[in-house]
Amino acid sequence: MSTLRRLLALGTGRFGILVAGLVVLIALISLVWTPFDPGVVDVRNRWADPSWPHVLGTDNSGRDIASLLMAGARTTVVVAVGAGIVASLLGIALAALGALTARWVRESVAVLVDILVAFPVLIIAMMISAVWGGSLAVVIWSVGIGFGVNVARVTRPELRRVLHSDFVLAGRAGGLSTWQNLTRHLLPNVAPVFIVQLSWAMAVAVLAEAGLSYLGFGAPVTQPSWGVLLSDLQAYIAVHPLTVVWPGLAITLTVLGLNLLGDALREAADPTLAERTPSARTPVPGVVA
Repeated sequence: MSTLRRLLALGTGRFGILVAGLVVLIALISLVWTPFDPGVVDVRNRWADPSWPHVLGTDNSGRDIASLLMAGARTTVVVAVGAGIVASLLGIALAALGALTARWVRESVAVLVDILVAFPVLIIAMMISAVWGGSLAVVIWSVGIGFGVNVARVTRPELRRVLHSDFVLAGRAGGLSTWQNLTRHLLPNVAPVFIVQLSWAMAVAVLAEAGLSYLGFGAPVTQPSWGVLLSDLQAYIAVHPLTVVWPGLAITLTVLGLNLLGDALREAADPTLAERTPSARTPVPGVVA
């Protein structure tokens, strides 16, 4: 609870929670209601200006942009959560192998992680797409693998540090197995670092999904997606620039919110940062009359 209070005390934390909560809420609402059917084409209302009932206007097919953005939020949430789950499982597995196993296994895992970190997430996604084709599953797995090794690289040293703590040694002396020590003592103590990395992984997932969908490697054109919508509308940016603003703004705010939430989580979870106080001011001698 103290970490949550410190998080809410930070402006970046409140902004990140607000943005993430709003995106999730919109995605849930879009499951049962959108102003218009996102897939319905209305040629008579092509390029309608923002007004009632099309509050954000329409695109080149007459589809309501607000409805497309609401439906696209579902894709964003699915990719962010899915990539976060894959990154979590892979990161914890690699970190545990790199911290709790025999020396030759630890060193092999460290070398493997260093090699995989060298590959950017988008490159990994394009390589996988070239084999299995573009889809949301490709985005989820590529981002999850790409950021999972980053999670492992950051979490592994923390696990090694906590591994030599007195309470871990006492648990081992009391008969706890390696798995019991991992779940009871090690993972809870590295959770703050892990959660911060996870929030950044979700931000990268949102950006990667939009970028890959824009390039044709992500969501199929029949599925509402902010990246697909941006790709469809960018050809008309010279004549209808406002229509491109909405999906671009949605992507920017979501990624910014998740990144700021990650920074705030790092600051709130670090006791040394939370308890740090400004240095005392040097007293200025008064002027003698």
